Amino acid sequence: MQDHSLVDGADALWFAAYTRPRHEKAVAEQLRRQVVETYVPLHSAVHLWNARRVTVELPLFPNYVFIKMSFNQRSVVLSHPGVVRLVGFNGKAIPLPSSEIEQLRSSLALWKAEPYPFMDVGKKILITSGPFAGLKGKIIRRKGKMHLVVSIDLIQGAIALQVDAAEAKLAS
Repeated sequence: MQDHSLVDGADALWFAAYTRPRHEKAVAEQLRRQVVETYVPLHSAVHLWNARRVTVELPLFPNYVFIKMSFNQRSVVLSHPGVVRLVGFNGKAIPLPSSEIEQLRSSLALWKAEPYPFMDVGKKILITSGPFAGLKGKIIRRKGKMHLVVSIDLIQGAIALQVDAAEAKLAS
């Protein structure tokens, strides 16, 4: 998982940057060199190349890099050739709640996750205990196990995490 903690200003907020395809790690690394904090959650995937199996680290949210920046760093981020735009509405970048990024970081430090298609339907739940306590998501059943789908609406991305049904309650 790429995680760089160089900016800690009081005015720094988390944003999602939409990147060119397969540029997430390069954008994060180059912005880190310019003293901009980035976060790219990764997962391991096995690919078959030339009749051999290779394990690669891929972004959980393809085409997105989470960036913690202050307003005066906006031009540094947008001038990067791999960054298409900051995610928002009506041309205005919308910050992500810091608590969501921190919950994502702490959960992924303890548990493996895999990408999952963004869902609009399903029962919304709140995890009440365990390592995912406080996360909200939607429940699905897959392969006979119960999974929580954590969706980040702003970027229309989601990941699936296995949870125990006893740790969840219906959210309002």
